[in-house]
Amino acid sequence: MIAITGASGKLGGLVIDGLLQKVSPDRLIAIVRNTQEARRFASRGVQVRSGDYSVPETLAPALAGAKRLLLISGSDIGKRVVQHRAVIEAAEAAGVEFIAYTSVLRAHTSTLPVASEHKATEEILRATGIPSVILRNGWYIENYSENLATPLARGAFIGVAGNGRIAAAGRADYAAAAVTVLMTDGHIGKTYELAGDASFSMSELAASVSTLAGRRIGYRNLSVPEYKDVLMRSGLAAKWVEFFTQTDLSIARGDLDNSGGDLHSLINRDTQTLLEVLARLLRPILERPEDVARNDRACER
Repeated sequence: MIAITGASGKLGGLVIDGLLQKVSPDRLIAIVRNTQEARRFASRGVQVRSGDYSVPETLAPALAGAKRLLLISGSDIGKRVVQHRAVIEAAEAAGVEFIAYTSVLRAHTSTLPVASEHKATEEILRATGIPSVILRNGWYIENYSENLATPLARGAFIGVAGNGRIAAAGRADYAAAAVTVLMTDGHIGKTYELAGDASFSMSELAASVSTLAGRRIGYRNLSVPEYKDVLMRSGLAAKWVEFFTQTDLSIARGDLDNSGGDLHSLINRDTQTLLEVLARLLRPILERPEDVARNDRACER
């Protein structure tokens, strides 16, 4: 039995889709907070169980009978170490024999705001003695391609990332890597630094979007005070202004650049290119000009 936490999320859904191509659905457990969000898996024969990172007593029952677990990191920044510890302790209690955890690229040295929680979770996992593998996922191209309405309306991406390079990959590629480590042997004790085959700067991202949109979209590298001012005037809370600023500064330092090839090796093929992912996700936005116009008005300063 293979269990996947956060199964109703975008990454978890892709992992289950990949696993269903290799095993019968009754061998899969989709653990979600709201079982109604996983009806598409239940209809295919996957066991859907309720389990909430923030409600520890739900986790051991959700993991009953599972031998392998993919622990997809939670989304509650600032709360994740406690939540992940609860899942790991529940896995111990349930007799789980192998855990794969989705961390972040070079968590042990990264200055990304999210890195410290991932590093702490890795340490908790290693201390348990449960055989495990660390999947240090780099940035998703979808972090940009799913949030294009504002730069399209503004006519530019903005930030403080400078010329920092981002070795991002499509979410489907990271999901395929997770499927590989869940379905094949030889991964116990390993830490994989997962990133796309090719990196890009924010200026190169803007150029690719320009090519697909048929009009110029630039990248404006601002000073830190300027960037924070724009974010604050957009209505972001102070903690998120700081979060996005520090993330960009980490990119400028090279924290999301990588050329190790671990992702390519695990999925045994080229990773999706920036243009491939952008083209798939940009098309629906360009087909809804009213959405772009609405964002355009929201971005007027």
